[in-house]
Amino acid sequence: MTLAITRRVSPRFNECEITHIERTPIDVDKARQQHDAYVHALVALGCQVIELPEEPNLPDSVFVEDTAFILPELAVITRPGADSRKPEIESIIPALAPVRRLVHVAEPATVDGGDVLVIGKNIFIGKSTRSNQAAADQLQEALRADGYTVRMVDMTDCLHLKTAVTRVDDNTLLINKNWVDPSNFPGLTLIEIDASEPFAANCLPVRGKIIYPTTFPKTRKRLEEHGFQIAEVDLSELAKAEGAVTCCSLIIDE
Repeated sequence: MTLAITRRVSPRFNECEITHIERTPIDVDKARQQHDAYVHALVALGCQVIELPEEPNLPDSVFVEDTAFILPELAVITRPGADSRKPEIESIIPALAPVRRLVHVAEPATVDGGDVLVIGKNIFIGKSTRSNQAAADQLQEALRADGYTVRMVDMTDCLHLKTAVTRVDDNTLLINKNWVDPSNFPGLTLIEIDASEPFAANCLPVRGKIIYPTTFPKTRKRLEEHGFQIAEVDLSELAKAEGAVTCCSLIIDE
């Protein structure tokens, strides 16, 4: 069984945090329609979806990925780097507690789930405005007994590590080599995005298919040429808040 935890779009979504792109008006109704279609895509792929209610006073809360990351043995509750987002973790804890042992990141560490890339027993954390070395140190100590190695990765020009690189499968990454050095990931097959689509490196593997945005057709073709099957979604309105396909769900394989 695959469980997907999502959260509905806040009515204050227009007030979301923006770091690396220019702020443009967001059509909240359209964002909700796109998010509904994303949820339907998860259901169509066979996920059991738990859709949490909107958080009226937390503009970014649709991006549940930043509140936690999931390992086979446990779930890590993060401590988001933006102060406005720290309250988001309060409602994700009861959603995850029934299905995973919980580990909590504590002050002074900060880490967004969008900065966390898990490949087997290797956990890469993007060194960003949201995630710091203290988080990597805490997590290395907390996860050592479960066999994980945690390391920080430098990146440039984007909000989160998973804006620059994401897992396609256990042996393959989709990457923007201008934003993160590929030498950080030895031994893995790297699919490079099309240069005309710099934000195209974010994809979400679910039950044998790849959930992927409609806005990056050239990079989609590269994924298909490597044999991956695509389930397309339009998240163009959520992208105005620096959101992408991994941001909107927590995927738990049981």
